[in-house]
Amino acid sequence: MEMISLEKELKENSYPGRGIIIGRSADGTKAVAAYFIMGRSENSRNRVFVEEGQGIRTQAFDPSRLTDPSLIIYAPVRVLGNKTIVTNGDQTDTIYEGMDSQLTFEQSLRTREFEPDAPNYTPRISGILHVEGGKYSYALSILKSNNGNPEACNRFTFSYENCVAGEGHFIHTYRCDGNPLPSFEGEPKLVAIPDDMEAFASMLWNSLNEDNKVSLFVRYIDIATGNYETKIINKNK
Repeated sequence: MEMISLEKELKENSYPGRGIIIGRSADGTKAVAAYFIMGRSENSRNRVFVEEGQGIRTQAFDPSRLTDPSLIIYAPVRVLGNKTIVTNGDQTDTIYEGMDSQLTFEQSLRTREFEPDAPNYTPRISGILHVEGGKYSYALSILKSNNGNPEACNRFTFSYENCVAGEGHFIHTYRCDGNPLPSFEGEPKLVAIPDDMEAFASMLWNSLNEDNKVSLFVRYIDIATGNYETKIINKNK
């Protein structure tokens, strides 16, 4: 698979929706995760990321303007021991609870499908990073309607072991803007992961469409120790 320019990919797509990037830093020492949200409606744009324990959650920036919390208020990131879960919805909790009960990442998601937001049927995208004993692997999942048909759910899981330094994978909810919004297609995209968290976060944030971007989360986890650094950027301040 050819590595694409993540900066170019984001700048040329005004509405990839929500996106997850997982990979390994160029020097090989850090497990890296990033998650961003975008919005077209006032309700979707009225959000910020806030830290909650070892993870984060979305929160209404102005509670008086919140009209429907069902698909926009959730915990995108939770940590279960040596596993970091990143998703675009409340399936974060489904994965956390399933894996805490000895189910696998994929088994936990069997109880879920795409979002019930007709006519878009937004895919549920999820990722998990497993850092243990100096080793690192990760997986990405997408649950989507069958070409817009809500009668069928298509499930794809992509697992990456012995992760290569400087490489990562990017998956997002929508191919581009549209009405209805067209779902992501194909494998997660191969992208470069740098060593500098601040520079990576800045590149991501500055590459997202100015009108539609809402919040960004980036985390670098030391593979040897499990210690981590986190960067959060919110448009609403």
